[in-house]
Amino acid sequence: MGHRLTKIYTRTGDDGTTGLGDGQRALKDSARVEAFGTVDELNSVIGLLLAAENLQPEIRACMTRIQHQLFDLGGELCHPDTRTLTIDSVKALEATLDEFNADLTPLKDFVLPGGTPEAATCHLARTICRRAERRTWQLSRAEAVNKYSLQYLNRLSDLLFVIARVLNHHAQQNEQLWTPSSPAP
Repeated sequence: MGHRLTKIYTRTGDDGTTGLGDGQRALKDSARVEAFGTVDELNSVIGLLLAAENLQPEIRACMTRIQHQLFDLGGELCHPDTRTLTIDSVKALEATLDEFNADLTPLKDFVLPGGTPEAATCHLARTICRRAERRTWQLSRAEAVNKYSLQYLNRLSDLLFVIARVLNHHAQQNEQLWTPSSPAP
């Protein structure tokens, strides 16, 4: 195991920089720090979802596995030139997505975020995942990024949407479909 934190504050970030995994310093608002910071935010919201006592065991296991993978992804983004996610990571998400989606009714309209508190939390995680994907794409325009990490984030946001639907379905909560507003006269 790497470094153990015995003292939480170091004061080294007081100048607006933070340490990367390889020892380099980066500005706290750099594309790289924005990317791994947003992945960390996503992981925290998934932790909030996992705090729910009534999650189905298969969703709890899936979200726990994803938390570990998000830590891997954060490590990738914090350690330039490190790659942990693979095509198999993406394919596993796709298989999981297909499993959860199999019993849901097909959608013809957009679904408004909400429903049960757990589903609403999952929708929040989905939107943060989309932002993490945008931030990682932004980083990829300046520095090399693992293409499978970008694909992983794209599939993960889809999975989070489907799991929100599953949570509402399991709770017998009707989904609120979007009704377009009429144009102003």
